Amino acid sequence: MSLADYTLNNPDTLTKYKTAAQISHKVLEAVSGWCIEGAKVLSLCQRGDKLLEEEIAKVYKGKKISNGISHPTTVSPSSYITPYTPLSTDAEEAATTLKSNEPVKIQLGAQIDGLGTIVCDTILVGSDKAKDAEISGREADLMLATYYANELLLRLMIPPGLLASGTDEEKKKAAAEKRPTQTKITQMIETVVKSYDCNLVEGTTSWLFERNEIEGKKKIVLNPPDKEGRADGVSEMGDVWGVEMGVSLGAGKVKTIDQRPTLHRRTIITYQLKRPSSRQTLSEIVKKFGNFPFSLRQLDDERAAKVGVVECVRSNVLRQYEVVTDKDSAPVARLLTTIAITKNGLIRLSAPPPLDVSRYKTDKKIADEQILKILEQPTARSTGAKGKNKKKKKKAAKKATDDDEDSSSEEE
Repeated sequence: MSLADYTLNNPDTLTKYKTAAQISHKVLEAVSGWCIEGAKVLSLCQRGDKLLEEEIAKVYKGKKISNGISHPTTVSPSSYITPYTPLSTDAEEAATTLKSNEPVKIQLGAQIDGLGTIVCDTILVGSDKAKDAEISGREADLMLATYYANELLLRLMIPPGLLASGTDEEKKKAAAEKRPTQTKITQMIETVVKSYDCNLVEGTTSWLFERNEIEGKKKIVLNPPDKEGRADGVSEMGDVWGVEMGVSLGAGKVKTIDQRPTLHRRTIITYQLKRPSSRQTLSEIVKKFGNFPFSLRQLDDERAAKVGVVECVRSNVLRQYEVVTDKDSAPVARLLTTIAITKNGLIRLSAPPPLDVSRYKTDKKIADEQILKILEQPTARSTGAKGKNKKKKKKAAKKATDDDEDSSSEEE
């Protein structure tokens, strides 16, 4: 019997990714709407996961494939960098609520047949009360810096020459262009964020996604904290990536805080666990989540899980995600986009909604001509109705150069 084809050469693979992405988008929109001043982070995470499970149960009914959550709902307050998901049995953290106007990072995802999409968006709590209300000050700088830095990174993920037009000779020349190194990519991203007096979060990492694996064989690390943190991953046609952007109003340095890690993920290491409670916990994890991340609050007995994971982590059967914040306790914004790279360019499978840049007012702007030129480039070949989207992307790039007074041009 031949092995199933899970590459993008198989149309069913892309369909499954897109189905997972539709679920991720629907739940992201819902959770974003629930994020109001005073809302409890724990409740938001629980409601998000419940909706994920309900939506996942509606698709591929009767098929012998494994579907589930590829990333639990996490809601990270202002200075938190990593996904945050408190437990009901940790009273102090369970009481954490959202504050007005703070940048909150919402991350979640679904998987169909092991093909996962994850999305992260940053919203300002309460900013959606008046859809047309202007946002100014440092919050505007942070949101604009993150948006344009992310748009630049997505374009740098496209292999050289993939979207080239012209003669065969011109296409061949474009394909032979040297790709920017990860050091160069970091420098270009830093140019964007520093234009808004922000800084790139150290160790911002994008990973190759594979079936049942969200940290694949390749990665791209922006602003690595040390030489050991460097990577040399290169995106190629046929790849699926989780592309991350993290921007801080502080220096971009990070610190691990003294809070219980609640987000875990199974590793490929096998070990004969000694404690029955550990074995029972691991058995439930394998059955429910496979190799995808999960929160301890998703297990049947949260208190027992807190005990059961200790040996699992110590023996490296599970990886725990430490709680990391900005070192200066400065506000941070993060975005995560799951992309597929096809012969027609970059497909945003699950992506944060485009930022309405006309709402954000600042006297800062990007001046680097090379970067502005890249931002004007499309991310995929446009056909039919998609051509309009290309024009909007170009317009968004142009807004990065406009002054405050010019930033509210008419919609096409």
